Amino acid sequence: MAIRMLARRDLSRAELQQRLRACGIPDPTVAETLDEFERLGYLSDARCAEGVVARRAGRYGKRAIARDLGERKVAPSAARQALGALESRDELADATALWSRRFGKPPRDEREKARQLRFMMSRGYSAATAFKVLRAAGVAVDDDPD
Repeated sequence: MAIRMLARRDLSRAELQQRLRACGIPDPTVAETLDEFERLGYLSDARCAEGVVARRAGRYGKRAIARDLGERKVAPSAARQALGALESRDELADATALWSRRFGKPPRDEREKARQLRFMMSRGYSAATAFKVLRAAGVAVDDDPD
């Protein structure tokens, strides 16, 4: 059963542990299984974290990706290492590309501007980055948090 769960997608150790416990498997058996899977290379928090970062980079900001890794209970060291790969990415360029795909044109009014800002911030980009994206699109931004 655990192999089938891992065959669908990489899971963190904590996620797989939680799923196996939910199936009614006793804790000692779960611990032995997880240890064996890690020894064989079937289970890796680092690989899980790298997969999450690879899937979400460009569509989500660093904050959202870090939050997702935390929700998946990835080991902190593996999460830090995977998030380190994002350091080489230009977050402003990613945010601008996302904004262009989603909206493509400057907002018509203040309500639309607020909606676009909320969208960018909900994707894990900071308010400062969201304001920079709108400013680059030619929108007058008065209340910049910088």
